[in-house]
Amino acid sequence: MNADKPYKILIVDDDKFLLNMYSIKFQKEKFEVVTSSDGADALKKIQDGLVPDAIVLDIVMPVMDGLEFLEKMRAADLAKNSTILILSNQGQSSDIEKAKKLGIDGYIVKATTIPAEVVAEVLRMLEVKKGK
Repeated sequence: MNADKPYKILIVDDDKFLLNMYSIKFQKEKFEVVTSSDGADALKKIQDGLVPDAIVLDIVMPVMDGLEFLEKMRAADLAKNSTILILSNQGQSSDIEKAKKLGIDGYIVKATTIPAEVVAEVLRMLEVKKGK
């Protein structure tokens, strides 16, 4: 946990149950949580000045999927210091490769991971990025 201020995380998923569950899990770890139910809304929040320490992102969503969100965010040079974790049921290597080309920090398949492991992985990635 960052002693100076809580980490800020943006969770992007169209599944309301998962958004709520992950919000609670990250808040318990003292994260400041912002949620979004699709890539277009998440992109707008970042364009409007949100600078998250971490972004947890689903791929399959209505309006704008996670990979399109990443492409647009990268093209606009936004949130370039954010740690990005894809959390998706899409486990195909083509999706994983495309996401890696867009500069993600990690990829977790939802079906094989419990929420506590996702929170632990985000914390680990943030600490690695901060050089701890």
